[in-house]
Amino acid sequence: MESFGVYVFNDAVMQERLPKATYNQLRKTIDQGTSLDPQVAEVVASVMKDWAVEKGATHYTHWFQPMTGITAEKHDAFITPTGNGKAIMEFSWKELVKGEPDASSFPSGGIRSTFEARGYTAWDCTSPAFVKDGTLYIPTAFCSYTGEALDLKTPLLRSMEAISRQAVRILRLFGDTAAKAVRTTTGAEQEYFLVDKELFLKRMDLFYTGRTLFGAKPPKGQELDDHYFGALKKRVAEFMHDLDEELWKLGIPAKTKHNEVAPAQHELALIFDTSNIATDHNQLTMEIMRKVADRHGLVCLLHEKPFKGMNGSGKHNNWSLSANGRNLLEPGRTPGENAQFLIFLMAVVKAVDEYADLLRLSVASAGNDHRLGGYEAPPSILSVYLGDELTEIIEQIETGMVRDNGRQQMLDIGVLTLPVLPRDATDRNRTSPFAFTGNKFEFRMVGSSQSIAMPNFVLNTIVAEALSQIADRLEQASDFQAEVNAVVKEMIKQHKRVIFNGNNYSEEWVAEAERRGLPNFKTTVDVIPALLEEKNIRLFEKHHVLSETEVRSRYEIYLESYVKTVRIEALTMIEMVMKQILPAVMKHMKQVADTVASLTKAGADASAFKRDLDTVVGLSNSLRENTGRLSAEVEALDAEAGNGNSLNHARAYKDRILPLMEAVRADADRLEEIVDGSLWPFPTYGELLFRV
Repeated sequence: MESFGVYVFNDAVMQERLPKATYNQLRKTIDQGTSLDPQVAEVVASVMKDWAVEKGATHYTHWFQPMTGITAEKHDAFITPTGNGKAIMEFSWKELVKGEPDASSFPSGGIRSTFEARGYTAWDCTSPAFVKDGTLYIPTAFCSYTGEALDLKTPLLRSMEAISRQAVRILRLFGDTAAKAVRTTTGAEQEYFLVDKELFLKRMDLFYTGRTLFGAKPPKGQELDDHYFGALKKRVAEFMHDLDEELWKLGIPAKTKHNEVAPAQHELALIFDTSNIATDHNQLTMEIMRKVADRHGLVCLLHEKPFKGMNGSGKHNNWSLSANGRNLLEPGRTPGENAQFLIFLMAVVKAVDEYADLLRLSVASAGNDHRLGGYEAPPSILSVYLGDELTEIIEQIETGMVRDNGRQQMLDIGVLTLPVLPRDATDRNRTSPFAFTGNKFEFRMVGSSQSIAMPNFVLNTIVAEALSQIADRLEQASDFQAEVNAVVKEMIKQHKRVIFNGNNYSEEWVAEAERRGLPNFKTTVDVIPALLEEKNIRLFEKHHVLSETEVRSRYEIYLESYVKTVRIEALTMIEMVMKQILPAVMKHMKQVADTVASLTKAGADASAFKRDLDTVVGLSNSLRENTGRLSAEVEALDAEAGNGNSLNHARAYKDRILPLMEAVRADADRLEEIVDGSLWPFPTYGELLFRV
């Protein structure tokens, strides 16, 4: 493992190369959030540049995460002319800590316009810099000239500070004076598909949208359950091997790799890290997966639903809290530890129940709409899985009675210890959208292509609010232990409706959730308006995660992104029908018509072929008609785009465009099952899924 982190300016490199005083001051900034001394930054910049040049770097870039969901970078050379026809390599502290990219060309929700282009990037010193492809990458936050966050990292960093403040308050109440900060940790499990690059390039829909807009079900799919954890194909194994090496060099702790349920689907899991570093690592992982796949003649598909009728791809977000190396979601062995664990556990349950709308919004996208609610993915209803044993303990606490060998006795938190819970005290529930798995929560609704920044900053913020309310109450208590007991019992009573340990895929749960009063936002457009609810704006403002201006800008960005995504898909579908599918169908019809004419001329019975021809003609007419309607609707909505109501525009795309796209696909997929395979204009599902 001598190559692990070789291209990362990590703590070991800083300890080795920085003067001791500089290192200590920088560590204080990283660990405690103190301001960065310019003199310290100057030394760090010089040392970082020398190290990067040794690793082959000639340029540097402020690497940031705008609201596009992908990363952005502008490369500047270290080179500085000396005036005598030569040049030297320089890198100042100002260049390290601050950059100035154009802020008008990224999604801003109206905060920036073309004539207001100035934006800033600021060094995130808590996430290590690294060298990649001859450039020093410096992780940064991105904001506008007027100070509003234009990225995903800034609110994540703010939320990490917010939950740390509130969690430390709780720890102080339980007598922990050593903890200076509480970290949120995240480990992302990344699902993806691999398809042959040559076949990919023949599919206009995959090229433009990342998913197949057409495709009949192949004779064999995932029915036999023979792909999950199956032996890796040679080509896939070689890709995974190279991917691991690339990730390890960048200090990304790739741990687990295996085949997933659907053919050509796979998963990669990383060991957890601090949430902002884990977010950076996941963004890098997705980028490197694509590059390594390309070297192997493959394409890595990260769309949430690339193939209809097959499992979609998610990104399981494993989230926890830690202080001084101790996991705060680990059940303790003493009464006091158990009480503290219950406070943090129920704070999360309370947060999920009260802010289910924001959590649902945090994973909302046009792509994820195709996945959520499918039989292989959690529904769009937020619920929490605690497992039978922990749920039983929760119920006993609520009633104040503990059952032991058939006898009942009073249960008082902090006086009678809870049973020691082994990490795997319960079975796993793969259908739950938000499951407690021993010492962490697994948020399973996150989409494969999505940055994990937003799910984590929303989760951090809503849990910070729950902890804030609890701390406010406990700090005023005259009898702390009695108040802890009362607070936990009240939270259980008020929020147990969100706890569900059964099958989240079932129709019975949808009905049960409705009876419990749990919200069910089935689509992205349904949940986006929740962002502007007063309680949600006030939440983000209270914890200094987003201002009202920043919230409203994101509202516009989400709606705009939804419309653009669906519009691109619709236009791609129209082009594929008119330029590829219908021409192929016409060739097939001519062949069948010629056969009918030949048989009739020979006096043979051509009725069966005539019926086939009638079927194809009927489907092609329907396809042409539905495609025409789809094209007309897109044109009509384009004409309506300037009316100023972005929500109505998005709703129109959901209600008017998506149903027409389904109708067009139904006709085309039926034709694919009939038309001569040699004439069909692009690779089928069978070819894409099994030729890797």
